[in-house]
Amino acid sequence: MRVHAVDFPGLNAGRHIVRLLAAASILLLAACASVAPVRSPHTAPAAPSATIANNVLIRAIGLVGTPYRWGGNTPESGFDCSGLVDYVFRSEAGLRLPRTSHAIAALDAPKVARDDLQAGDLLFFGRRHRVNHVAIYVGNGRFVNAPDKGGTVRLDHLDGYYWRDHFLFAKRVLTPRVRAALTAD
Repeated sequence: MRVHAVDFPGLNAGRHIVRLLAAASILLLAACASVAPVRSPHTAPAAPSATIANNVLIRAIGLVGTPYRWGGNTPESGFDCSGLVDYVFRSEAGLRLPRTSHAIAALDAPKVARDDLQAGDLLFFGRRHRVNHVAIYVGNGRFVNAPDKGGTVRLDHLDGYYWRDHFLFAKRVLTPRVRAALTAD
């Protein structure tokens, strides 16, 4: 009696799975063996660490619901807007930021167009070009901020009624140059 592969339909499927696993293993080993490219001295500086930006946004979102307190700068005491921003960037990125939204806005950091915002960018709000509020952009048109007395840290939309009309500009402090200048002791 002669046995044929067609008599065992699962045999062909098993062979196919083994071939796929072998190919996947080869690709995985090849990826692990690759060498990172060497940067020339003329290469642009690396983008800010995605890990740091991610840590900033996760910490900021985690503080939603913390009470507002003018002059506050810890989760235990509550936050005002600049206290929230300083706390998040100090704890997650090791940066010491100035204490007021106006002073943070004056930092020598690159301005970012609204269409180019990235998680971790700082948003500045105010009237007549005078900054009176700062917030942390977390992505998808949303930001975390400590908005007012009697409120709590919250997540708001950049296109919200008040915010859309009072947005002034954004800055990126998670660049290598700015981070080096603001690194906490």
